[in-house]
Amino acid sequence: MTALLGLLLLGALFATAGPLLLARARWAEREPVLALLVWQCLVVAVLLCCLLSLLISLSAALPAVRGLLFSGAPTGVEAAYGLAGGEGWGRLCAALLAAGGLWTAVSLVREFRSARAQRDHLHRELAHRAPELPAGMGDAPARRERLVVLESVRPEAWSVPGAQSRLVVTTGALSRLTDRELAALLSHEQGHVRARHHWLSQFSQALAAGFPRVGVFTAFREQVGELVELAADDRAARRHGRMTTAHAMVEINAGRGVFGPGGLPPGQAAQAPRRVDRLLAGEPRLPVSGRLRLTLLALAAPAAALLLAVAPGLGALR
Repeated sequence: MTALLGLLLLGALFATAGPLLLARARWAEREPVLALLVWQCLVVAVLLCCLLSLLISLSAALPAVRGLLFSGAPTGVEAAYGLAGGEGWGRLCAALLAAGGLWTAVSLVREFRSARAQRDHLHRELAHRAPELPAGMGDAPARRERLVVLESVRPEAWSVPGAQSRLVVTTGALSRLTDRELAALLSHEQGHVRARHHWLSQFSQALAAGFPRVGVFTAFREQVGELVELAADDRAARRHGRMTTAHAMVEINAGRGVFGPGGLPPGQAAQAPRRVDRLLAGEPRLPVSGRLRLTLLALAAPAAALLLAVAPGLGALR
């Protein structure tokens, strides 16, 4: 009983205090990759608290599950959890947590299927607009991302992830950008593809859509959308320079009203001025010791949930 209450309280603490602390963290923009890790550990810790609570509730509600879970455990371990006689509250908690777990699974499956259908549609559209040469003609196929050039006066570039990932750039971008700026832009898109940012975005979108009133999942989705762009910016800046990357971002967003007076357009373009200012500021990274401390602190969140779940059993072994 104590372990169940502790896990539920710990999950609630992570879900409420975690986003508030991360929202005030000034280091996140300097270390976007580390900030993504911290957010993932926080969300995993919340989900782990719910999963372990479900397991304990099922053990209290169903003696068969309890016998299976504690089979082979030393004497006194099962009694330390105080599950005997808790069938009533066990059924109630298990039903609520199982419903939440089922809805999470449904949301994940729905989001991943929708994202896969959208990627397949984009691949078919690219194949129609820019068909590949027959086998034996032209250069050998690229082992990783292929570059696709589309005819359009509007300067644009984007990536299509998947098993056959594509980097897409328009002729408007080719005519507007210098070679170095184009290389920085493509390096940014490669960063998205090679870091599998689409998986993280789909995961955060599924949780936020499945539980729209749970603040930690909503904040996770919003932060992921910003941090993956900063991480890709840093990849391009390391290879091609901050000034070149910032100038490429200004040129690619020209004509969209991003840097002019008036309201910003919706979507990722609204983040462009802030990202350009960040690149031009060039703030240094955190010291290695600081990054190590934050990494250990992030990993401590899911570890705390596991430790709390096994604490009664460990106490019985003394």
